Amino acid sequence: MTATSAGSGPGAIARPSSAARTRARSRRKATPSWVKSVLMWTSIAAIVLFCLFPIYWIVNTSLKAGADLSRGALWPDNPTLRNYRSVLNDGDFLLALRNSAIVATTTTVLSLFVGSFAAYALARLRFPRKALLLGIVLSISTFPVIAIAAPLFKLWTDIGLYDAEYGLGLIIPNLVFTLPLTIFILTSFFREIPRELEEAALVDGATRVQSFTKVVLPLAAPGLVTAALLVFFAAWNEFLFAITLTSTPEARTVPAAIAFFTGSVKFEAPLGTISAASVIVMVPLVVLVLVFQKRIVAGLTAGAVKG
Repeated sequence: MTATSAGSGPGAIARPSSAARTRARSRRKATPSWVKSVLMWTSIAAIVLFCLFPIYWIVNTSLKAGADLSRGALWPDNPTLRNYRSVLNDGDFLLALRNSAIVATTTTVLSLFVGSFAAYALARLRFPRKALLLGIVLSISTFPVIAIAAPLFKLWTDIGLYDAEYGLGLIIPNLVFTLPLTIFILTSFFREIPRELEEAALVDGATRVQSFTKVVLPLAAPGLVTAALLVFFAAWNEFLFAITLTSTPEARTVPAAIAFFTGSVKFEAPLGTISAASVIVMVPLVVLVLVFQKRIVAGLTAGAVKG
């Protein structure tokens, strides 16, 4: 029976049974699979569009010149590479690119060199207050940069590092904030490497340094690549120190140089040249992410799942 009667007699009302009501409720709640797929892909497309539209708008603006810059159209009416030619012919911008490459590369190499040893010690050695020490290291990276900008400006002026050529005065301040990030990432990754591999190398006659360089570091390649890219991006994009501790084109990095762009044409807003410079600066970062995306994902997800 799929229905029951309430009461008895000729005026009784037939009501569905509990099983029938459950089936009807499940049919009402069930959502077709194609609807779920449409909703999922619509959400993904919206998120991708939201993330990529600013990049498209910068590229779109970089291809405009003159009156086209004020129209705000979704595509340039008369696309031109004039802004790119102007930027690449600007000697100050080329100096800034050189300085950014020197600062970012040096900061990355030093962060990996020092951070790998520190992270290995925190992951493998046994000593008191190890967790507290790691917490103190991480707290440094959360310290507000603006709070030390003025004292650092005074110190760098006194010791002669202010406006140092090739941007060398920016390496130490960048290290202060990128080294804790490197230590944190590599510590988590080293902990996931089995100790038995190092012990086997030591039994075979390898020294502690050899087991670290020939066994641990190759296995930690995804973590090293992830830390290197994050440090490189942070040093490449750093603006506050670059604007505070430099004042000439010979010392400025790219973010500070872009802030001082005046445009290639008189009485014209430098929006086009700034956009073109931003695209040029962005290209190396995008290429690095595309080349090392698998290692980045592996490094960021290391230790997320145990077992």
